[in-house]
Amino acid sequence: MKTNIGKVWTAVQNGFHFSACSPLSGIRAAICICVFLFTSCEGFVQVDTPPSQLTSGEVFEDPATAHAAMTELYAKMRDAGMLTGSPTGLSNALGNYADELDFYGAVTHAILPFYNNALLASNGTVAGWWSQSYTVIYAANALMEKVAISKGLLEEDKLQLTGEALFVRGLLHFYLVNLFGDIPYIKTTNYKENQKIGKETPSRVYAKILEDLNQAAELLSDEYIVSDRTRPNKAVVMAFMARVYLYNEQWQEASNAASYVLNQTSLYALEIDLNRVFLKESASTLWQFVPRFDGQNTQEGETFIFTSTPPRLVALTEKLMQDFEQGDQRKEHWTASVSDGENTWYHPFKYKERTNTNTAKEYPILFRLAELYLIRAEARAHFGDLVSAKDDLDKIRLRAGLEPTSATSKDAILNAIIHERRVELFTETGHRFFDLKRTGRLDVTLSPVKPGWNTTDHLMPIPENELMLNPNLSPQNPGY
Repeated sequence: MKTNIGKVWTAVQNGFHFSACSPLSGIRAAICICVFLFTSCEGFVQVDTPPSQLTSGEVFEDPATAHAAMTELYAKMRDAGMLTGSPTGLSNALGNYADELDFYGAVTHAILPFYNNALLASNGTVAGWWSQSYTVIYAANALMEKVAISKGLLEEDKLQLTGEALFVRGLLHFYLVNLFGDIPYIKTTNYKENQKIGKETPSRVYAKILEDLNQAAELLSDEYIVSDRTRPNKAVVMAFMARVYLYNEQWQEASNAASYVLNQTSLYALEIDLNRVFLKESASTLWQFVPRFDGQNTQEGETFIFTSTPPRLVALTEKLMQDFEQGDQRKEHWTASVSDGENTWYHPFKYKERTNTNTAKEYPILFRLAELYLIRAEARAHFGDLVSAKDDLDKIRLRAGLEPTSATSKDAILNAIIHERRVELFTETGHRFFDLKRTGRLDVTLSPVKPGWNTTDHLMPIPENELMLNPNLSPQNPGY
């Protein structure tokens, strides 16, 4: 959505007063669309004074500026934190932490501790995931509060914006709980409440995520409000809900939510041509980030692709390359090799553009259709519908040029699904690490390949500065 930046900036200046005690982190001067979204204090959950005083809310009296505020949330998520495609995002960091990527970068690089299994509570990347996520969560809460009291927005705008903000809040809490275990669930901008808040168990966090998603699904339409699928619709919420149900072992609910998306055949279809799956116009994409400017492609392409040897940062592990079955077209189309004549290295090649082009060809994809088939296959296998589970699994296999699975028993089918997820979803926002963790395979898989791996390494350390600021976040996760 394009809007008048000068008008928005004026509205922000007139509509918001910022507390003098609060640093304004990451503000891009006059090109910033909505300053309050990026306002934060060190240690977000624990603050002594309000990070901002939201007064008139003029930004939310105009549909253009209100929607611009929402898109700035996505820009913040795209450019920093867990979901960025840069080297410090989950796709690269957890690829190194698990068994997808080998590290070749400098010994001072922020990702080396993930690869070496040497994370500390002072790790800056982990602290950034925590603080940036809660900053965006705070902004989503602020947006919902302002939208609710707006006099200038139409009801359809209020429904859309509130539904998207609920989705964002649930999405970030999902990644936080899977990384850190017990965490706070923040649903307010009341700094007095937030500074005292403690951690909740994963079961309670999941319940609150699903509460937010159910509400979001009621508010959002099946239709996208933008043609490039960079703003979530109801199907995106249902796709995420299917993932949450799967992780929470609610098999029937996971299957039903996945079916809701898979039945939207007028909107989505599996791309048979594997080279089209990660193009910005792909029919299998549910939700993607728009790049910062036209002509820019994905940060993932910049991070993973290398053209000379040795690799400048990371390369796919030999074990992952061996796990592709003979004839799997994903190996041919989604990985690429670089050789020095004696040694050969492979890099992810899902995104094929490393640099800018005249017009952007690829957007960073957050949800796509293949995951929904694999979610439904796994859920169906768990509740005993093995025939349907195999049918869903085989849709992905056949598209990759493989024969139908030979698995017949429940356990064999489940193992086949986890294998399929490995070669389908590799280097995408930490799927591999989370799959190993949720299925109880983390220790047996990583112990042989990660020196010093301990069971306690299934959780990240709570950033030490957060523990110092808020004692209610104690105790620290075991092992740190």
